[in-house]
Amino acid sequence: MDTNVRVKDIAGKTIVSEQTGRKFGEVSDMTFISDTGELMNMLLSNPTKHTAELQLQEDEQGRYLIPFSAVKSVGDFVIVTEKEIF
Repeated sequence: MDTNVRVKDIAGKTIVSEQTGRKFGEVSDMTFISDTGELMNMLLSNPTKHTAELQLQEDEQGRYLIPFSAVKSVGDFVIVTEKEIF
């Protein structure tokens, strides 16, 4: 089983809350620590109205960040735990 995560496999997928089913937007890119390769955050594109209300952390360019540690599964959607994103 391939356990490697590739940006091209996740980019464009919709991020959905495990608890509420609400959509946050789509994955546009990911940030990582270059020394270790550890994934840190997913950058959102097309954020939903719900996302703007959450006061998520933003990068220098004002893009919303979702910590990769909040990801529970990746399939047709990227499922995240809301309590892990703040």
